[in-house]
Amino acid sequence: MSSVISPETVSERSSVRAQALAERLEEGARALYAFASGLTDAEWQTRVPKDGRKIGVVVHHVASVYPLEIQLAQALAAGKRVEGVTMDDVNAMNGKHAVEFDAVGKSAALDLLERNSAAAAAAIRALSDEELNRAATASPYANAPITCQFMLADHAVRHSYHHLAKIRGALKK
Repeated sequence: MSSVISPETVSERSSVRAQALAERLEEGARALYAFASGLTDAEWQTRVPKDGRKIGVVVHHVASVYPLEIQLAQALAAGKRVEGVTMDDVNAMNGKHAVEFDAVGKSAALDLLERNSAAAAAAIRALSDEELNRAATASPYANAPITCQFMLADHAVRHSYHHLAKIRGALKK
C-alpha cells in the first residue's frame, strides 16, 4: 500500500485534528491491507463467526463503505442532519453487499481498499476545525446531535480496526 501523504501536501485549511484522523484511518487501512494480503485462499474464504460473511467480503466491505462514511461526515460538517439511515438500512446494505461480492478476489478487494482509504484520508484532511466541531442530528444515533469528528472517528477511522480484530479472531492469528 502506498505511503501517507506528506505534510507538504496537506491543505493549509486542514487542521491538526483532521491530519491526525486521516493518519489514523490510513494506519488502520494499512494494517488491514497488510494482514489481508498475506492470507491464503482458504483463509480469504473463511467466515467470520457471528458475522457470517467471508473474510474477503469483509475486507471489500470496509473498502466499499469509506465513501458513504465520508459522505455522512461531510453532511455533518456542513451542518446538515443525517436523516433516514437506520440500523436496519445498514444491515440490509451489508447483507446485499455480502451476496453481491461473495466471490470477490483478493486483488480487487485490496485495490479498492487502497484507493478508497486514500480518498477518505484526503477528504478528512480537507476539513477545518470548525467543520470537525459542527454537529447535527443523526438518525443512526437516535437523532442525537453528533459532531463530524465523532462520526469520522466512530465509522471511517474505526472501521478497519474493528473488522481486522474480528478477522484475526476468526483465524486465531
